[in-house]
Amino acid sequence: MEDASRRWWTLPVVSAAQLLVVLDGTIVNIALPSAQQALSMSDSSRHWVVTAYALAFGGLLLIGGRISSVLGHRRTFMIGLAGFAAASALAGAATGPGMLFATRALQGAFAAILAPAGLSLLTTAFSEGRERGRAFGVFTAVGAAGSAVGLVAGGLLTEYASWRWCLFINVPVALFALLGTTVVPRDRPAAGAGRLDLPGAVLSAAAFVAVVYAVNQAESLGWGSPVVVALLAVGVLLLGAFVAAEVRVRHPLLPMRVLRHRGRAGAFAAVTLMFVAMFGFFLFMSYYTQTVLGYSPVQAGMTLIINAVAALIGSTFIAGKLHGRVAPGVVIVAGLLSAAAGLLIVTRLTPQSGEVLALYLTPALVLTGLGLGCVLSPTAGLATAHLRPHDIGAAAATYNAAQQLGAALGTALFNTVAASAAASRLVEQEITETAATVHGYATALTVAFGVLAATACIAAALIPLRTPRAPDGTAESHVAHR
Repeated sequence: MEDASRRWWTLPVVSAAQLLVVLDGTIVNIALPSAQQALSMSDSSRHWVVTAYALAFGGLLLIGGRISSVLGHRRTFMIGLAGFAAASALAGAATGPGMLFATRALQGAFAAILAPAGLSLLTTAFSEGRERGRAFGVFTAVGAAGSAVGLVAGGLLTEYASWRWCLFINVPVALFALLGTTVVPRDRPAAGAGRLDLPGAVLSAAAFVAVVYAVNQAESLGWGSPVVVALLAVGVLLLGAFVAAEVRVRHPLLPMRVLRHRGRAGAFAAVTLMFVAMFGFFLFMSYYTQTVLGYSPVQAGMTLIINAVAALIGSTFIAGKLHGRVAPGVVIVAGLLSAAAGLLIVTRLTPQSGEVLALYLTPALVLTGLGLGCVLSPTAGLATAHLRPHDIGAAAATYNAAQQLGAALGTALFNTVAASAAASRLVEQEITETAATVHGYATALTVAFGVLAATACIAAALIPLRTPRAPDGTAESHVAHR
């Protein structure tokens, strides 16, 4: 009974850490204008406050996953929490742009250790049965709600305290999780993990940085820019070299057997493309509510709380309850279709749409939230289920990297399509700039809808839509040991 109680402590502790990692991606965005003014930051360099974190986080995730397997998930988790708290304190106390950029990169580096270790801890603590469904439901609900919470918290802290508190707030949360970790059952380092795959580490980090930085630059330079094309080409070549290296090395950073399983590959594809579409939608919500409806940043963030609550319901009360009863593919495909329906609703918006919040935004926020919750919970479970102990860290890191890549691609794709469509409409017709902007949003959301519809087809093809039955008639696990 005592062991079971201690095992359940893993859930709130890991969820708190997940909130830190996700929240930090949005809370700083709201504080950025105030930080820029306070530190005399140039317009051309301010993006590094966000970019430095994203590149360090995504680029080092696979290395973080290997460290977690070698040192043990609990020990790595505690190192990540302590480092993230220290980096956050230094970032909040930054005296100039350079110090802020460097400490944001340091935050990202420790987040790359923290995120896979946390997901690995949850995977080993809840390996089977309905408990696993409930645990992953809560964990993914926290992650899904983190972006909206970050927008609200960022607005409130910036307005009523200081932009620095958007970074300082991480410290007490991290210390709370660190204290709770002392109650979490210890785990042992995975046997057979081997030494660090240095070529794989360098190639994976360089490939991720090249691709994500190219996507970020595409927003301002355009997709046809020689710089963007060159960075993308380098990223693809580095990715190919990484795969070739991983096939040959004895202890690969990312064993190819993790990706060869159809269900697991489908989970990675589904979560990547879900984030492409949903980060475009979140960007739309921020722009539309503030520039068209005239909401304040706090009001815009509060609107997204509807989405956060729906995601909580989707992951905990739908996906969590259905775990083990319904095949994961059914829940994932249904979630993707729900989110797609939500996006389809807001493609009908016009500058003159009456009762916007009631007729359009609320149904869209509910449907996308339910869809997000129903996709994240089972994909997180599929990505890490029934793996060899020394492969769990790599799978958890890949799952987090998929989210980061999807978010970066979605933001850039949405901005590019929306800006291009708005500019074309202004040239073709004599309409107001607001009407052209809304047309651009609708066009980008239509693309996002198409992404989710295609993703539902991919998920249906790769992820089991039926729960296998054992000879005694009971449901078998949906992912075989690999």
